[in-house]
Amino acid sequence: MSDDITRLVGAWKALWNGDFSDVDELIAPGVRVRAALADGGDGSAIDDAEAMTGWVAQLRGPLPDLVFDIEVGPIVQDDLLALRWRATGTYGGGFPGAGAPVGTPVDFTGVDLLRVHDGQIIEYWLNSDMLLLLTQLRVQSVEPSAV
Repeated sequence: MSDDITRLVGAWKALWNGDFSDVDELIAPGVRVRAALADGGDGSAIDDAEAMTGWVAQLRGPLPDLVFDIEVGPIVQDDLLALRWRATGTYGGGFPGAGAPVGTPVDFTGVDLLRVHDGQIIEYWLNSDMLLLLTQLRVQSVEPSAV
């Protein structure tokens, strides 16, 4: 694996683990995020490093000790990187509709597909097991505007 890929994957993992120090170098202006968001959005509002940081921070808010580990990858093909990850942590409270008590352990997985250009992420597809996370948090039906 090249040093550039190692650096990029390390910075990507650090971002999701709450270290935003390299986000400006990691995320390209105009990045395209393709994800089903908890608020019902499609990810198109996340289009730069600041928006990416806000999204990650929002996810981490109710799960402050969340740790992401890469289980598979990176698998590299041309300008694409694929990673399978596992996130573990404990519920800290504040997730809309959640009935789980504070301290409930969480453990869920996902796959990231990243398109890279000039060492920056220009496109991101996310496929995560949100149903498992929401089940662990005992989330009841919530209006999209409340998330």
